[in-house]
Amino acid sequence: MEDTPKTQDSTEYSWQERALKAEAELAKALQKLEYLEAQLRLLTAKRFGRSSEKTSKDQLQLFEDVFNEAESNAEPFAPEPELITVPAHQRAKRKKKKGVSLEGLPETVVEYRLPEEKLTCSCGHERHIIGQEVTKELVVVPAQFSVTKHVQYVYACRHCENHGDGTAPVVVKAPKPNRAFPGSIASPSAVAHVIEEKYVMAVPLYRQEKQWERRGVKVSRQNMANWIMAAQHWLQPIYDRMKQVLLSQDIIFADETTLQVLQEDGKKAESQSYMWLYRSGRYGPGIVLFEYQPTRSGEHPKEFLKGFKGYLVTDAYGGYNGIPDVTRVGCWAHARRGFDEAIKAAGKRSKAPQAAEGLKFCNDLFDIENALEDVDPKERYARRLLRSKPVLDAFLAWLEKTREECVKQSHLGKAVEYCLNHWKELNNFLLDGRLELSNNRSERSIKPFVIGRKNFLFCITPRGAKASATTYSIVESAKENGLKPFEYLTYLFTELPNATTKALDEFLPWSESLPDNCRIPSK
Repeated sequence: MEDTPKTQDSTEYSWQERALKAEAELAKALQKLEYLEAQLRLLTAKRFGRSSEKTSKDQLQLFEDVFNEAESNAEPFAPEPELITVPAHQRAKRKKKKGVSLEGLPETVVEYRLPEEKLTCSCGHERHIIGQEVTKELVVVPAQFSVTKHVQYVYACRHCENHGDGTAPVVVKAPKPNRAFPGSIASPSAVAHVIEEKYVMAVPLYRQEKQWERRGVKVSRQNMANWIMAAQHWLQPIYDRMKQVLLSQDIIFADETTLQVLQEDGKKAESQSYMWLYRSGRYGPGIVLFEYQPTRSGEHPKEFLKGFKGYLVTDAYGGYNGIPDVTRVGCWAHARRGFDEAIKAAGKRSKAPQAAEGLKFCNDLFDIENALEDVDPKERYARRLLRSKPVLDAFLAWLEKTREECVKQSHLGKAVEYCLNHWKELNNFLLDGRLELSNNRSERSIKPFVIGRKNFLFCITPRGAKASATTYSIVESAKENGLKPFEYLTYLFTELPNATTKALDEFLPWSESLPDNCRIPSK
C-alpha cells in the first residue's frame, strides 16, 4: 500500500508546532539562565557583601564603617585636657572615655609621696598636701596556675588502742569537704576554666593544651575531655530542672543546626547529625537548652516538648508540625530575608522594584515592633491590631497580586510563596502581646555553638555530643541571666558536692541566692 502523501497544510502545522515548542524550550532555558545568574549574584553578595540584612540608609557609609574602622573610631591617646576656671587656679575637666567601664573591678592603690628630705621648702617651711592627681590603668593578669595541697590529718587515741572495747572508733580523720572530682588533680576552677574556654570562647582542647604547656603545665587534651565528661554528673541535674521549668512556660523558641559526629552507630562519619535548641522568651526565667539528636526528624521536638502547651516560635521547617497542644508562630525575619535576597540576586534595588516593595512591608512591621518595644504586653496586643493588622492586610493583597505577575521559580517568586504558604503562622504573633515578630532570639542563642563548631569541627562520639549539649545549655543560660560562666561553674562544682539542705532551685542561673561574685556588675 502506498503511503498517503502529506499535504502542505499538515507540513506547515508541523513546522509551527516545532517552532512553538522550540520557543517554549528557549524561554525556559533563558529563565533558568536568568535564575542562575541571579543566584550567582546572591552568593557573591553573601560572601563578599554585608552579612546584615538591615536596610542601609546610606550605602556610602559602608566604606567608612568597614575599611576605616580604626581611624574613624580611634581617639588621640592623650587628648589635651579642657581647662575650666575655678577660684585660685585652673583644673582639668575630666572626660569619660568612650567604650570603657571599670566599675566593680578590684583596685590596687599605688601612692606617690615626696621623700622626707623634700618635704621642706626652699624657704625653710614644711610643704603640705593640697590635692591629688589620680589616673587609672587596666592591669591584666593572664591565667595563673598553682597547686593546692590538701593535707587531712588522722587522729588516734592510744588509750583506746590499748584498752578500748571496740565500741568507739580508734582512728578519726579531720573533716574535709567533698570534692567534685575525687581522685583527680582537677579543681572546680580548673574544670570551669576549661569549659569556659571551649564553650564560651570557642577554644578547642588542643589549643588549650598548648596554651597550658607554654605556661609550664602539662595536662593532655584527653584529660581535659575527661574533666568535661565528669562535670556532667553535676551539670545534668541543673539541665533537667531547667527543662522542667521551660516546659511549664507558655512560649518557647526553637531552632536547629547541623553537627558532625564521627562514631554514630549506623551512620557514615561524614553524615550530618543535629543540635536542637529550645529557649524561653522575654517574659520568664532565661533558659537556653541544647539537645543532640542524630537526625532532623520531627519526632525529636515532639518528644522533647512532651507536656508543653502554648506558642512555639520557629522558622518554617515542617519538623515542628504535628506537636500536640502547640500553636506555631512564624518568623518574619525569614520572610523578610527572601525579599532581601531577591534584591541582592537582582544586583541593584532599582532592578527589583517588586522585591523592594515586599521588603518595605516587612520593614514596616519591624518598625512598628521597635516602637512598641517598651510597652506592656496588653498594650502591645491592642496596638498591633490597630497598626500591624492593616499592614498585614495590605501585604496579603500585594502578595496575591504579585504571585500572578512574577515567575514562580525566581527569588522573588520564592519569597512570595514562602509568605503565602505560611501566612497563618506569620500572623499568629497577633494572638498574644508577649509574642515576638521573629525567631531571632533562637538564632542569637545558637550562634555561639555555630562559632564553636567552626573551631572544633566535629564530635567524636554521641556521648561527647550530648555532653556538649548539656554544657552549652548551662553556660548560655548563665549568660542569659547576667552571670559570669567561670565563676558560676566554679560555684556549682564547689557547692553541689556538699549541698545537703539546699534545694536544687537555689543553684539555677536565675536564683537570687547565688553569690554576687557570680554576677556581671550592672553598668
